[in-house]
Amino acid sequence: MDADFSIELGREDPVLDFPWTDPAGELAYVNLKRHPELMVQIKEAEEFPELAEFLQAMNSPRSMVETAKCDAWATAELSAEEEIYHASHKFASYVDVVFSDNDARLSLPAHEQFARKLVASLQRAPETPSSAEVCVRRCYFAEDGKVREGCYCTLYVSGYGNDEASARLNWGVGLKLMGNAIVQLSRAG
Repeated sequence: MDADFSIELGREDPVLDFPWTDPAGELAYVNLKRHPELMVQIKEAEEFPELAEFLQAMNSPRSMVETAKCDAWATAELSAEEEIYHASHKFASYVDVVFSDNDARLSLPAHEQFARKLVASLQRAPETPSSAEVCVRRCYFAEDGKVREGCYCTLYVSGYGNDEASARLNWGVGLKLMGNAIVQLSRAG
């Protein structure tokens, strides 16, 4: 599996407020780690069972992370770098995750180490027409009336194929590989 990571802490890079609410107040963070029964509120999980399974694994007691946001989509627009897959379609997702441990949330070195180990694990996985990218970004954690600066990771997984169905299947394989790698890293401590 192709995998890479980046550290994105510049002024123009994405940031996450945690917990979050969209400006219109229609969408908000759902704490699946402590309330797995609220999965029914995640429309993407309802639409994509593969994503629901990944979210369950990430929010399980076996995982060192918990999810904050997610989305999934299909497209026939591929970049020049994606031509190596000889595919016409891509199915992709992102899942924002934060460490469950409050101290680890604030540590850039912990996030960088997590990203390096995760990518190394994914690179050892069997070759599949899928890719993963782990982006370490800035996060503002609000709790007890205070805001503390830390980090989060955006986990991108893409699957490629010659139609949407095969791209989605390969995306599902990539998600499974990512989920298994994170659970293994969590066990290793």
